Amino acid sequence: MTSSISAWFWSERFWLPENVSWVDLEHPPPGVEYPRVGQILYALPLAVGVFLLRLLFERLVAKPCAHILQIQAGVHRQAQPNAVLERVYQSKTCPDTRQLDGLSKQLDWDVRKIQRWLRIRRNQDKPSMQKKFCESMWRFTFYLGIFIYAIHHLWASPWMWDTRQCWHKYPLQPLSPGQYNHYVAELAFYWSLMFSQFIDIKRKDFIIMLVHHMATIILITFSYANNMLRAGTMVMCVHDASDIFLEAAKLANYAKYQRLCDGLFVVFSISFFITRLVIYPFWIVYSVLFESWEIAGPYQSWWLFNGLLLVLQVLHIIWFYLIARIAIKAIFKGKVSKDDRSDIDSSTDEEIKNPSQTLKPKDGSHTGILNGDSHDH
Repeated sequence: MTSSISAWFWSERFWLPENVSWVDLEHPPPGVEYPRVGQILYALPLAVGVFLLRLLFERLVAKPCAHILQIQAGVHRQAQPNAVLERVYQSKTCPDTRQLDGLSKQLDWDVRKIQRWLRIRRNQDKPSMQKKFCESMWRFTFYLGIFIYAIHHLWASPWMWDTRQCWHKYPLQPLSPGQYNHYVAELAFYWSLMFSQFIDIKRKDFIIMLVHHMATIILITFSYANNMLRAGTMVMCVHDASDIFLEAAKLANYAKYQRLCDGLFVVFSISFFITRLVIYPFWIVYSVLFESWEIAGPYQSWWLFNGLLLVLQVLHIIWFYLIARIAIKAIFKGKVSKDDRSDIDSSTDEEIKNPSQTLKPKDGSHTGILNGDSHDH
């Protein structure tokens, strides 16, 4: 039963072009190595190491930097202990009107008093500004390091300058140490992010980011199994490039360097446009969609891979629209303050004993990308 499912899943006709088999990839010429799916499994134990490294980095590097910049942890106001409301909160953080009316009768509390208790309780679970700073500093360090490594490897690669080389003799292309290290590092990083979601303070975008991380892991694993490493490394590189500036802008935001934050966010917006709306579609996706068709020919998983890349491009367009709105406000109004993607409570700044550690939204209906309530893309 297991062998039949495995044979169905790893069907050569789905994963590989015509006249190519798994045997061809398992027995490369002497001195040459092709990617094998089993190799990528090393990313799982490495993800644990990445997570532990993150904890050490945040404790030994990021937290001291936060203290130097006078970014304190802050103390959230504690909700009055109430077993009934706590049970309701654990099942549903924002009860509907009918539930609120029922609780009002059960506890003999005014509805507004219950709403205030729930608001305070929700704010208790929000990460402090210092926690957000440490997380952003870790992501900034990773994105910067992996981008430098990727560019160093790609700069000397002929397929970066001539994308048709991505499909020369495809899929019988040798695996280089640089490609393998890049893939394993990225995969371990995203596995660690997914694991840490269940350990860290639960964010409002938990499900969205869980799906995001899973989709990223599937795409990376898929392209490795399919030996689309040349195109895959370029896709990961262009995504990491703009995220460096986003995390840098967040760090400036948490440190209350508003002008630096605004400037970095504008740079992030420009880099996002160049990498994800110019280089990605017209350089990389064009090659995967048209040049690979011409040189290697389409096959079943080719359609799936291109479909996923195009869906990603649609998301890039949506994200850039939201980012551009914020960047325009930063240029003309001088302050990055809102994120049109995620809602928060209007009384966040009321429920913190140390209000200097909270950035106050203008209208209370949206939170800043740079406040960390929504993660990077």
